[in-house]
Amino acid sequence: MSTPNGEDGILYELEIEVEEELTLTDADNPEQATDVPVADWLFDPADTERERTGLRGLLGAIQALEDDSRPGDQGV
Repeated sequence: MSTPNGEDGILYELEIEVEEELTLTDADNPEQATDVPVADWLFDPADTERERTGLRGLLGAIQALEDDSRPGDQGV
């Protein structure tokens, strides 16, 4: 599998990194965090959900840019 070059390469690499971050945040389980006292939380579950939402939005934007940059995919 080859990676794209130029601007498409940058978008490809960014997409990979965002997907990795999203995988990491999905691995965090905020439901389990609420089972312990607030003082023992390592992170706020609301912050984790906001991060997930932002990463999903960023991933969608990257994919939209990739779709726009592909020649011949212009719909009429």
